[in-house]
Amino acid sequence: MTDGHLFNNISLGGRGGTNPGQLKIYSGGILWKKQGGGKAVEVDKADIIGVTWMKVPRTNQLGVRVKDGLYYKFTGFRDQDVTSLSNFFQSNCGITPEEKQLSVSGRNWGEIDLNGNMLTFLAGQKQAFELSLADVSQTQMQGKNDVILEFHVDDTTGANEKDSLMEISFHIPNSNTQFVGDENRPPAQVFRDKIMSMADVGAGGEEAVVTFEGIAVLTPRGRYSVELHLSFLRLQGQANDFKIQYSSVVRLFLLPKSNQPHTFVVVTLDPPIRKGQTLYPHIVMQFDTDNVVQSSLTMSEDLLNTKYKDKLEPAYKGLIHEVFTTILRGLSGAKVTKPGKFRSCQDGYAVKSSLKAEDGLLYPLEKSFFFLPKPPTLILHEEIDYVEFERHAAGGSNMHYFDLLIRLKTEQEHLFRNIQRNEYHNLFDFISGKGLRIMNLGEMQTANGVAAVLQNDDDDAVDPHLERIRNEAGDESDEEDEDFVADKDDEGSPTDDSGEEDSDASEIGGEKEKPVKKELKRESSLKSMPKKKSRDGGEEGSSKNKKPKKKKDPNAPKKAMSGYLFFSQMERENVKKSNPGIAFGDITRAIGDKWKNMSAEEKEPYEAKARADKKRYKEEVSGYKNPQPMNIDSGNDSDSS
Repeated sequence: MTDGHLFNNISLGGRGGTNPGQLKIYSGGILWKKQGGGKAVEVDKADIIGVTWMKVPRTNQLGVRVKDGLYYKFTGFRDQDVTSLSNFFQSNCGITPEEKQLSVSGRNWGEIDLNGNMLTFLAGQKQAFELSLADVSQTQMQGKNDVILEFHVDDTTGANEKDSLMEISFHIPNSNTQFVGDENRPPAQVFRDKIMSMADVGAGGEEAVVTFEGIAVLTPRGRYSVELHLSFLRLQGQANDFKIQYSSVVRLFLLPKSNQPHTFVVVTLDPPIRKGQTLYPHIVMQFDTDNVVQSSLTMSEDLLNTKYKDKLEPAYKGLIHEVFTTILRGLSGAKVTKPGKFRSCQDGYAVKSSLKAEDGLLYPLEKSFFFLPKPPTLILHEEIDYVEFERHAAGGSNMHYFDLLIRLKTEQEHLFRNIQRNEYHNLFDFISGKGLRIMNLGEMQTANGVAAVLQNDDDDAVDPHLERIRNEAGDESDEEDEDFVADKDDEGSPTDDSGEEDSDASEIGGEKEKPVKKELKRESSLKSMPKKKSRDGGEEGSSKNKKPKKKKDPNAPKKAMSGYLFFSQMERENVKKSNPGIAFGDITRAIGDKWKNMSAEEKEPYEAKARADKKRYKEEVSGYKNPQPMNIDSGNDSDSS
């Protein structure tokens, strides 16, 4: 790179674990994006006040300290990267990186260095460990010489990890000369008071900027007092107390509920908070839509006119959900997503449906779908492989409903059930307008063609999906699922929808579901919708009328592979070796990211293989005549495996 340096597989350190991603260091500052999308960290060059290097096991760690007290640790650099980046920081930022040494002696006595909101424990002038005091939830004295620091159970910095630092104890003897006290205040008490003044303990050592009392939170369920501080927000309830750093807030959603006096405000987090073993990537709040509040900010005039100029005002008066979102956006810097162009038949922004037997609302947004309130599920358009409209699985009065299946490129599926029939045209127009693939319509991507089917209640009506299957059955070049490889080129882009003022942010994914088998067998009954057919053209779920299934001719030529597939075959094992234990989906994303960042010259050897393979395929197809008769499967065999 002429303007900087780009590194893959760089981990962002935090209490309780690390997250791999891509790091870009350029003349304007530092940009880190989590692998597979989600969290992003952006540091402006003017905000960097210090840089450190440390040799850690098997690699090197870069420490970056910024003005607002945050300290980022990036791990995964080679020895040669240290020299080149040190020169880059010196020439572009005027900062000479400081070199630190890691203590491996195992000693548990030494000295304490307090710098900003970081506590460093030194053993023999070498660093044994570092702690961010922003994670401290409480301090207490034990006897006259011991000070215990407690860390937030639900703090987002360690929520993704099974093991997380919860408590640490320091012994400060009376002979200590660093924290000099007197008869009434021993050195341990001086040390504790020092920690209290530097850490975000309790209310953060600072008064909340503004507090909203008695807010109904649907996920995690409860009624909380929501405190907005300068660097974090706090949900304080009777049974739970969550402290969430603004650096974990990815995006805000402001979504009104149609025909109801409530409005959803969703705070999307990465990493999520944790309660027990349950992770919560979305905090779903519900406000009374017509509730008007008047709030004044507890903030110095100098701070308001400098750091928060053009972001916040001294006082607000208006609807509670708008006031809350405006202040939180000004403090956290997160973008706000509002409903886009979609309108339902009830003149709302969502359609009623159910997911996992939970009733809720499905919001079709400009770049995503969001199901609320439980389980809150965010689906980006770019993650979708295809959507499929299905007739409802039950008969009787349920013929007035249909289901919407959304299949992701990761092969996960979300089935939204019990959508009213009169919402079909609105959803179809919206989905087709976004260019999303509608599987059971084939090439008939016109509303008129679908309307003709909807208007006919006869079960024998023309099914465009079935017609497409029949047409493909007569084609010599049958396709199989194994020949289809979804493009996993995921940039980690944000959920950025219309109705918001800004367009850049960090992507976040919805709640995970277990993969579903590829072959779906759902009964169909809504007479106004196209019947879902099995791949052999027959209705699924019908054992009596099931038709025999055709097998592909084993002598048929193997389809040509793309340059990306050749690269994927070569790179897959390298990714597995470099990242032991990496998930299957993350392997594909990593390969896709690397392919995307390769230059045309680097891709050329693989593209050359693709051109040769394409030529091979054309030659074999031209000589492929008189295919062998297809074998017939027994109608009693199961399609799914």
